[in-house]
Amino acid sequence: MCNVCGCGTGSVEGHSHDTGDLHFGHGPAGTEVPGMSQTRLIEIETDILAKNDRYAAENRANLNALDTFAVNLVSSPGSGKTALLCATIAALDLPLAVIEGDQQTANDAERIRATGAPAVQVNTGKGCHLDAHMVGHAIEHLNLAPQSLLFIENVGNLVCPAGFDLGEDCKVAILSVTEGEDKPLKYPDIFTAARLAILNKVDLAPHCDVDLDLYEANLRRVNPSIEILRLSARTGAGLDAWIDWLRAELAAKTARPAAE
Repeated sequence: MCNVCGCGTGSVEGHSHDTGDLHFGHGPAGTEVPGMSQTRLIEIETDILAKNDRYAAENRANLNALDTFAVNLVSSPGSGKTALLCATIAALDLPLAVIEGDQQTANDAERIRATGAPAVQVNTGKGCHLDAHMVGHAIEHLNLAPQSLLFIENVGNLVCPAGFDLGEDCKVAILSVTEGEDKPLKYPDIFTAARLAILNKVDLAPHCDVDLDLYEANLRRVNPSIEILRLSARTGAGLDAWIDWLRAELAAKTARPAAE
């Protein structure tokens, strides 16, 4: 007899009879809500994402009209997104702007404004991620220059931001080396959705007994095509490669209309 549910069968949705571990993401919806069918969960998610995608398409059209390259920075809290942004702004001589997403406070936007870059803070309250509607309003408050960079610093969260298109050109996942080599395996969706992963705080690697090669191997297990950069926002190690990547992506975007 199962010691989790008391059933007499070999398997029950939601848990394993071998170990007692609980698994609530195996259904078609990828999650479970008590009293709600998988079909209904899929209908709700589809409706929410469809509305978001319409706003995202508007954002993308507006950004494309300006040849603005937009980067959606995603990570867990404390990965060093804002510190990386400040270092990036200092190293760039290109027009740029920043949208800061957090549940509360304008702390990060104030840090960005202190560099001289324009920034709009978006507080989500109890929301765990930015959506395209929020980003569209933020863009309205930024006087984006043609052929510029837009950095969208999402709410610190390795789950929800993966599923929401903001109208960006790509997602960049930032992973602090202090978080553990298994993070890409535990939170695969965010790294699957990202074009580039930045292993940040590599200056701390010798003090944390971490395997940077294992980080990269696990990232490629969930996303074989992901690009990876090793970087320290604090020391500047690897920052040039990140700046070169941004310049190349912006150049490629601005060259697209001429090529077409």
